[in-house]
Amino acid sequence: MIYDAWFWTGAVICILSFVICVIMTTIRTFPDDASIISVGAVELFLVVYSVAALVRSITSTPIAGPLWEFWGYILTALMLPVIAFAWAVTDKTRWSNLVLGAIGPTVLVMIQRMQVIWFG
Repeated sequence: MIYDAWFWTGAVICILSFVICVIMTTIRTFPDDASIISVGAVELFLVVYSVAALVRSITSTPIAGPLWEFWGYILTALMLPVIAFAWAVTDKTRWSNLVLGAIGPTVLVMIQRMQVIWFG
């Protein structure tokens, strides 16, 4: 299995987001700016990743697996932080931080799966 710089960058961002959100769950009773910003960083990474994947698939390295599956993962991953943010804004409890924290590991698994689809 090939893990490129995109995977490792995403892994670091997702793990940091998870750690920040878990810490905020233990010390805050409502969603903290740090939690929201960390999930925003995950979303920003996913936007950049999707643009780079589009450019990379057109210019250099084609996707080895099914295109619909790869882009389905990207679209789903792009929606998850937005849904968690909406949850955190409407539910002002400690558990909103934990919902935000679930985004990091979930997106990390999805990025790993996208690597498998990309490189076959």
